[in-house]
Amino acid sequence: MNLVEMLQAAGIDGNKADFYLASLELGESTVASIAQKAGIGRTNAYEVLDRLLADGLVATVQKGARSYVIPQDPIALLRRIEAQRQLVQEVLPRLRSIHNSAGGKPRVRYFPGIEGIKTVLNETLECQSKELRAVMSNSELFETPGFEVIRDVAVRRIRAGINLRIIRSGPGDTRDLWRTSTRDRRELRFAPADFEAGITTYLYDDTVAFISSRAEHYALSIQSAEFFAFECGLFEVLWNTSTSDRSDKPA
Repeated sequence: MNLVEMLQAAGIDGNKADFYLASLELGESTVASIAQKAGIGRTNAYEVLDRLLADGLVATVQKGARSYVIPQDPIALLRRIEAQRQLVQEVLPRLRSIHNSAGGKPRVRYFPGIEGIKTVLNETLECQSKELRAVMSNSELFETPGFEVIRDVAVRRIRAGINLRIIRSGPGDTRDLWRTSTRDRRELRFAPADFEAGITTYLYDDTVAFISSRAEHYALSIQSAEFFAFECGLFEVLWNTSTSDRSDKPA
């Protein structure tokens, strides 16, 4: 992939990519010079210039009777993408609400195999509320999809600023790993000895995600406000009967 193709992939489409790259190579130059180097007609070049000015990727300066184009630092590309990302983040909850309420039916998705499990784990990191609840058995997840995958998800969750309230269950659970930690945004409790979930459950936003890693190897994601509220109620009952982990050790 060459530079023009990379710029187009970043959203600087069509002749904008050619014009911007030519302006970077020439430095402060006239529109005619840039158009010639980019292989763009002069009339079209002025239209492209207006679009790049609107994007904040170039500026113009008047010197006597002539106008010159000054390319802005390419870091402006990153700022542009970050601004777009921020806008999408702000509108995303409303769009998802519209999407999930369409037809008044829950959205149920099935993900087979280890890759499916990884997909659902990654989706938990898109949590808009920054509040994640989970019931799980580490020993089973460490087998499938594997310890490295679970550790990577934990690291990325912390970086994303997502708080986790987690109930761990199962006789094979590793009690000295990933304890309660303020720094790591994790609060842990241990389920009663006679409770074994069998299936890992994640709760976030309006979504309930189930992961079966013991034998069947699949994940299930259900987006439903009513079902989410029901599962949250069950979670809180179990949370209140589980044993608090009062250590505050980093992972």
